[in-house]
Amino acid sequence: MQEDLKTFIEIANKLFEDEQHNPVVFPINPNELSQHIDLTLNDNPIAYNEFLETLTKLVLQTPKTSSKLFFNQLFGGRQSKAVLGDLLSILLNNSMYTYKVAGPQIGVEKEIINKICNIVGYEDGSGGTFTVGGSMSNFMGMLMARDAANLKIREQGFTKPLIAYTSIESHYSIIKSASFIGMGKNNLRFISTNEKGEMLTSELEKQILEDIANGYTPFFVNATAGTTVLGVFDPIDEISKVCKRYNLWLHVDGAYCGGVIFSKKHKSLINGLEKSDSFNFNAHKMLGTPLVCSVIVVKNKKHLYNSFSVDADYLYQTDGDDFNLGKTSFQCGRKNEALKLWTLWKSVGTFGLEKMVNHLFDLSKFAYEYVNKHPDYTVYSSGNSLSICFNYKGIDASNLCTALYEDAKLVVGFGNFREDKFIRLVTVNANNTEADILNFFKELEGYVDSNELTLRTIKKVVS
Repeated sequence: MQEDLKTFIEIANKLFEDEQHNPVVFPINPNELSQHIDLTLNDNPIAYNEFLETLTKLVLQTPKTSSKLFFNQLFGGRQSKAVLGDLLSILLNNSMYTYKVAGPQIGVEKEIINKICNIVGYEDGSGGTFTVGGSMSNFMGMLMARDAANLKIREQGFTKPLIAYTSIESHYSIIKSASFIGMGKNNLRFISTNEKGEMLTSELEKQILEDIANGYTPFFVNATAGTTVLGVFDPIDEISKVCKRYNLWLHVDGAYCGGVIFSKKHKSLINGLEKSDSFNFNAHKMLGTPLVCSVIVVKNKKHLYNSFSVDADYLYQTDGDDFNLGKTSFQCGRKNEALKLWTLWKSVGTFGLEKMVNHLFDLSKFAYEYVNKHPDYTVYSSGNSLSICFNYKGIDASNLCTALYEDAKLVVGFGNFREDKFIRLVTVNANNTEADILNFFKELEGYVDSNELTLRTIKKVVS
């Protein structure tokens, strides 16, 4: 183990150095992967030097999601204290279903859950768990809502349709969840948005009334805190009033921007969150912990037990239910994802997390003001999110993003809202500075200036 740790440090140092000089990797054509890296698994062991060479090559040719020029996904950067916690959790290799096998690590998870419930505004009796991602959190939220509407469904299945509601701009996992819980995708209603991309509460209530009049049973509303493309926040407080009127479960999907709970300055974006029934956020996004670090909390933890608790004598042999977290989790075997958030949070404090979140919004404001004032940019976002959506010189967004990626200049994605397609820059790397954001634009502009004729030709061919 000691020798392998030395190997890890050796490769890690090469990665850190390579990130400085080659922040974007030249992509390997997936059909030619075997020609560049030997990934074959053989009957006989490989010589150590050959093993080290191949492993190093594999690492250095993997996309660098922590570099200063990675803006493609809703995560990025590297928080060293969180990495430390993740590495230690791997060495410890505990599973989080019982206190008997996880010990004080259970206390780590419980402290985080209790703290988040308090910050959200949930009172005594609340609870939560760590999940394997925002999609799983949304699934668990919808499943608890289903059982809260009719607990007999667990044993008897559906006897009549239940109807759920979400914004047309919500994450695609809501559609999957509708299928997974057995209600059917056709019973999910997509609510239209305003020009900013926020769910229209009036349209939500209109659709609920229509479904009730047609004999259906509404049970669940999903509001989004940071939509996937535009990064906007649905009006949670207004939506909660509708949910209360019709006795519907309100789930808030904060996978992208739910970390805003740590910022006093920006927490108004989620006004009314304390009125929700469940809420989730991904610490591997705004807080920069290693993947995956997702949390769902619920106002009344009885719903976790109602939906996920099943007795198993071969597991739960000691201690009480409060310390046997498998009773409130979808999974049985579950990696300790809490420790990396705890090491980060413990090291910087809640004020440190707040500073991180505020910095991300400051970077977003800086980027938005840059494109909004520049005559060659067309802006599509509102400026009050971590997503800055724009086009440059009328160049087709998908063509430009693909060309930047293939030529190893920048890694950034594109998105759509209504009839518009645009580049989507996300400011989720708290290690970035305004200089790094400015460098992003200079790289983009320099690349277009050098290849504008080619890029416009591609656009005409595609059109």
